[in-house]
Amino acid sequence: MPARVLWIDDEIDLLKPHVMFLQSKGYEVITMNNGVDAIDAIKNQMVDIIFLDEQMPGLSGLETLYKIKEIFPAIPVVMITKSEEESIMDEAIGSKISDYLLKPVNPGQVLLALKKQLESKRLESERSTASYQQEFREIGAALSPNLSFKEWEEIYKKLVFWEMELSKTDDEGMKEILRNQRDEANLLFSKFVEQNYIGFLRNGSDNEFDMSHTVLRNRLLPILSDDVPVFFILIDNLRYDHWKVLQQRIRPYMNTLSDDVYMSILPSVTHYARNSMFAGLLPSEIEKKYPDYWIREDSGQFKNQNEKVLLEECLKRFGKEPNYTYNKVLNNSFGFKILEYLPKMMQTPLNVIIYNFIDMLSHASTEIELLREMANDDDSYRSLIASWFEHSPLLELIKSLTGQKAIVVVTSDHGSIRIDNPIRIKGDRDTSVNLRFKAGRNMEYNPKDVFSVRNPGDIFLPKVTITSSFVFCRQNDFFVYPNNYNQYVNYYRNTIQHGGISMEELLVPYAVLQPR
Repeated sequence: MPARVLWIDDEIDLLKPHVMFLQSKGYEVITMNNGVDAIDAIKNQMVDIIFLDEQMPGLSGLETLYKIKEIFPAIPVVMITKSEEESIMDEAIGSKISDYLLKPVNPGQVLLALKKQLESKRLESERSTASYQQEFREIGAALSPNLSFKEWEEIYKKLVFWEMELSKTDDEGMKEILRNQRDEANLLFSKFVEQNYIGFLRNGSDNEFDMSHTVLRNRLLPILSDDVPVFFILIDNLRYDHWKVLQQRIRPYMNTLSDDVYMSILPSVTHYARNSMFAGLLPSEIEKKYPDYWIREDSGQFKNQNEKVLLEECLKRFGKEPNYTYNKVLNNSFGFKILEYLPKMMQTPLNVIIYNFIDMLSHASTEIELLREMANDDDSYRSLIASWFEHSPLLELIKSLTGQKAIVVVTSDHGSIRIDNPIRIKGDRDTSVNLRFKAGRNMEYNPKDVFSVRNPGDIFLPKVTITSSFVFCRQNDFFVYPNNYNQYVNYYRNTIQHGGISMEELLVPYAVLQPR
């Protein structure tokens, strides 16, 4: 069905060549020479776009625009005028016109305005699809378990970019191709991790990249000074694609100085990864050096209750004065309360702020049916995160820092992945409950299905018991016990979890920003 154009101009007869040109391009064009008749017309028939003359006798163009927007706010309106007065442009733009053309207009300008408003999504979709087809071949040719960490970082960033680009299109076939390529990449990334993980931990700072226990030492501590306050914002469970969603909304207020990833340790959960980050040590090293601060897997206690003191010990150990603020935001009211502390923070070298919203959202989207339906795929999940951020005290803090002399770091402790494929496992009552990793003894599973570590000390993890071991899921797998197998599979499938091996969980965003 051809797009229907309504053109309103008191000299419409003089525009007949333009009308005929649009008709030759397949558009249906309705013409009116005054605003009153035009408003009556659109009440009786739908139009896709309106061209509106700004200077008309009787009901002016701006008055006509106001009435149109009152009745049909979603119809795009292109204002056409002889006037170059800035006040008129400001008023028209403030009235939510879609485009602005100066007379005399030529047919090419009119056609371009139409395509921008009516066909841009289709044209962008076609362009994105064609571009990804080329990139698909290049990524496919590059995939190998023998890549370096930096090469995996680049592949992951490309996959995230195309996932977000193709989410704007309706090409489900191309989206499925991308999902399959991401699955293939995750399989090879899992092999890369399994083959190299122990070596990475033993190398420590000799690696060409950072891990949970080295990221603060190598990135944060060197930029601490008494001259410029640093705001270290850790958003629990923030993936790289989630960061890109936030970055779009931060851009008006902050310049991005660096935007890359580091590698979370295993298990990719808060208890291990964040404690390791703040302590600057691996979990078994924390247990040995600070036995009173390490909470055992089977303790039943809140396992991150000592992260603040671990951070303080880390600062002391590396010769930094422990002059810092530390706030954990669990609700919006406290988030807004932090804004009152900003003058004090500007006088403090390090300000650590932890936001738990995304982690809380991932758990809630498993347990609450309404949220589960609202976040039933990664694109809708990103939309929920974007909506939260746009109304959050965190964005207000970012805005408040505009024009200030400060450094802002946005990062996380681990990411997450949408799980789909159940893996059978058996364990006793003391086996840990996480869906993406298990710690315990006498566990039974197919060794081909998991990354197993018989001796936790090999990967610097404390032993739960003398005979305990760890097993980790790869890709989008999750552990399920044989009892009530189908019930648990149906309940947990397509939920967002973490703790295992995937690019989404282990390649954690780390961005450094500067207020504009």
